Amino acid sequence: MSKEAKFCPGCGHPIVLRFLYSVLKEMGLEKKAVLGLDIGCSLLAWDFLPINTFQTHHGRVTPTMVGFKRSQPNSVSIGYTGDGGAYAIGMQGLFWAALRNDPVTAIVVNNTIYAMTGGQLAPTTMPGQKTDTSPSGNEQATVMGPELVRSLNAKAYVARAAVNDVVGLQSALRKAFEAQQAGNFSLVEVLSFCPTNWRTKGVETNDFLENMKKVFKLGEL
Repeated sequence: MSKEAKFCPGCGHPIVLRFLYSVLKEMGLEKKAVLGLDIGCSLLAWDFLPINTFQTHHGRVTPTMVGFKRSQPNSVSIGYTGDGGAYAIGMQGLFWAALRNDPVTAIVVNNTIYAMTGGQLAPTTMPGQKTDTSPSGNEQATVMGPELVRSLNAKAYVARAAVNDVVGLQSALRKAFEAQQAGNFSLVEVLSFCPTNWRTKGVETNDFLENMKKVFKLGEL
């Protein structure tokens, strides 16, 4: 694949998307796959991959993909969203899909901020983290999405990966699609770069993500 990315330089979304596609292709599922995109940076993926893709309303990607899966049960139905779309405006849809064990896969890209709108405080902003709307440091609790989903559904496949650990990312995506095919809900949260809004350069960006791993523990839950 050589398609030019529309994302900011250094963004982690292209890494997630390229390995998402490589795993689908490896598993022979790219023809069955349908990718629903939330509003936000994730929307820039609308023509990035050679698979069926469509836009949903903000925060509604999970229930949209649940509806698609019910109408096309042989599909591989994937909701692709950011942490804000999943854990703020989209929390209700994610909550109920997990509780019902709907056989869809949610991929949540976590960069700890609202990136497309300029770097405001998000559900995943870390304790003490400074953002445009928390200049003195975040004082509210940090939402731990995978841990919440695990508490709702013992059958779901739930994992957290990172864009600078592609082996772990590929493994998590592969198992998530296997879980969907077995009839279960799956969620993979991916810790991702956002140097534009973190205001980091070079190695600082990777250091920021490594610091995220102290709060958001990688692995299967």
